[in-house]
Amino acid sequence: MASGESVSRSLLADQVKDRLLERIVSGEYPPHSRIVETQVARELNTSQAPVREALRALEALGVVEITPFKGARVRRPARREILEAYGVRLALESLAVRLAAPHLTDADLVELSAHCDAMHICAERGDMHAVAEADAAFHERILQVAGNRTLRTVWASLEPFLRTYITLVVPGADPEWAANLHTPILEALQHRDTAAAVTAITQHFEAASANLAARWEEEPGDADGADDLPSLGVEEAQPTLTD
Repeated sequence: MASGESVSRSLLADQVKDRLLERIVSGEYPPHSRIVETQVARELNTSQAPVREALRALEALGVVEITPFKGARVRRPARREILEAYGVRLALESLAVRLAAPHLTDADLVELSAHCDAMHICAERGDMHAVAEADAAFHERILQVAGNRTLRTVWASLEPFLRTYITLVVPGADPEWAANLHTPILEALQHRDTAAAVTAITQHFEAASANLAARWEEEPGDADGADDLPSLGVEEAQPTLTD
């Protein structure tokens, strides 16, 4: 295959991956649902090769599982796996806040505030998916300002995984509470108070982790080690969940 053809197919696979991820995050492909290569290729007017590459990329993100002779399905991870991912993301974003806080410009703070406002507006409409999108944009902006490429790459490998299964799968989500959870982070950053921002983002993930532990329904085969779940140190769950 020519180099140009290889690059073209790779770019197409990335586009297919993004489209499939949008469908998973939106709930169009719920957990356990099959993703049929031929059907996706037909819908997106492409060959099966880039679809296959896209599914492998989603498998690497932990969002899809591929079984020989059975094809691809949307994963529903065990509670312990989600909680472990929370612990890693807390460590990543605590570092991101420390790196970003000294470099935040007024324009950065205006953008972060706009993302928070968008969360509240979408929460008033009861649109949890839109809240999740604004939520992701808020966190991603902090990662961008932090300026550490390795940190952002690792974060990007976890963010779609958590956003997919936390904001959309767990029942009883309160979008307004999810939006409010970001206010202390924003206020600390507006005061350029790095220590307070780290505390706020820690409480953010601890609250979500505690609630997940209380709400996530285990499925057959998931309960092994359920009595020894990882903890971020929260004693009381909050009324809902966000990422």
